[in-house]
Amino acid sequence: MTHRNAETNSQGRIAAIRGGVVDVVFDGTVPQIHDLLYAGDIALEVSALLGRGMVRAMAMAPVRGLGLGMPVTATGGPIKVPVGDGILGRMLDVFGAPIDGRPAPTAVENRSIHRAPPKLSDRVLQSEILETGIKAIDLLSPIERGGKTGLFGGAGVGKTVLITELINNTVQHHKGVSLFCGIGERSREAEELYREMGEAGVRDKTVMLFGQMNEAPGVRFLVGNTALTMAEYFRDDKGQDVLLLIDNIFRFVQAGSEVSGLMGRMPSRVGYQPTLATELAALEERITSTKRGAITSIQAVYVPADDFTDPAAAHIFSHLSASVVLSRKRASEGLYPAVDPLASASVMLTPSVVGQRHYDIARAVRRTLADYEELRDIIAMLGLEELSSADRATVARARRLERFLTQPFFTTEAFSGTKGKLVSIAETLSGCETILGQTQFDLPESAYYMIGALDDLEAKS
Repeated sequence: MTHRNAETNSQGRIAAIRGGVVDVVFDGTVPQIHDLLYAGDIALEVSALLGRGMVRAMAMAPVRGLGLGMPVTATGGPIKVPVGDGILGRMLDVFGAPIDGRPAPTAVENRSIHRAPPKLSDRVLQSEILETGIKAIDLLSPIERGGKTGLFGGAGVGKTVLITELINNTVQHHKGVSLFCGIGERSREAEELYREMGEAGVRDKTVMLFGQMNEAPGVRFLVGNTALTMAEYFRDDKGQDVLLLIDNIFRFVQAGSEVSGLMGRMPSRVGYQPTLATELAALEERITSTKRGAITSIQAVYVPADDFTDPAAAHIFSHLSASVVLSRKRASEGLYPAVDPLASASVMLTPSVVGQRHYDIARAVRRTLADYEELRDIIAMLGLEELSSADRATVARARRLERFLTQPFFTTEAFSGTKGKLVSIAETLSGCETILGQTQFDLPESAYYMIGALDDLEAKS
């Protein structure tokens, strides 16, 4: 650990332990906010200065074995993590220490995880799309290169599967580096992801960081900062484009809420921490494009009880350039990816960025699906036969569009038995245009389900 100054390494002792929060009293030099302390093997990070030589610190590991009066050493600096090409292909924790059973990364330098976001004068706006090869996303909520995209959904609607597919698709066709940051997710998912990345041959261009569900709230709260420090190295020092995947940003807010409660702060609306907006902004504002390179971020967002007015979901929304909303209703109908075409949106979907044709087709698809949504109640009560011929044609088009926007994934080949498909934006647009232009269909709507481009129809029929 690099120290600010060897002389400032002061000794303190534990005065109180409250869950994952430890109060330490120092007789000499008092550490600063964000400084790293050690009580035996357990790392602590200073979160508040209480006065009279006392500091309140977050424990970065379970506090078993700590006792009152136990000695604490201040390192004189913040948590520093390794950055450099040596971390590629590795699985690391919040301190940048390996958790893949291999030796520590070599040929790296150490940097603090707490860094200021780039100055406004250094930022650049790129109105450029990152093509994902996933029809529903590329058509209705295109991802901005150097922007932030949120995947919103409740439990079990396919956020993690979509994230893994995005890693697979973008790393195959993307010259940069991928960083996967797992915040408060299950260790089973981490282990599966590590194996899948190896099998897909993309692991050597990816760094994986984990602060798992069973770890201390301090770890889950800080692992996002560790990921950003590593991403900033590839963007600023190497001038590369970085794809940063965060699963799940809601768990970051949750960890902040746990820490805030243990710190003794009065909770705000719905029990969240009063500092929710600033903590989220401090993390999100570091994800941006500069003159050197871009960090494109895709973040899974768990929505508590499918309530989009929840303060955490509402605050995360305000930082995003595109939001992909996953719907439980579509998932229950077997329409995967379960992207809700009427709720998903992107600032990139304007004629000046995607072109007039793409914009018009996306609008027409949305209009057709919205009309179908309005007709559903009539169909449920009176049946399809009671509709006018124009409305019947709208329903036929809408049901085929819904099925055409499903897609077999590479990451689900093992248990779906269907080979994954990558579909270019041009193929997606021409397929939707063809369906929108038809009033009579030769093939049943089931033929449009789980295909790639529209050319696959013949093979399926």
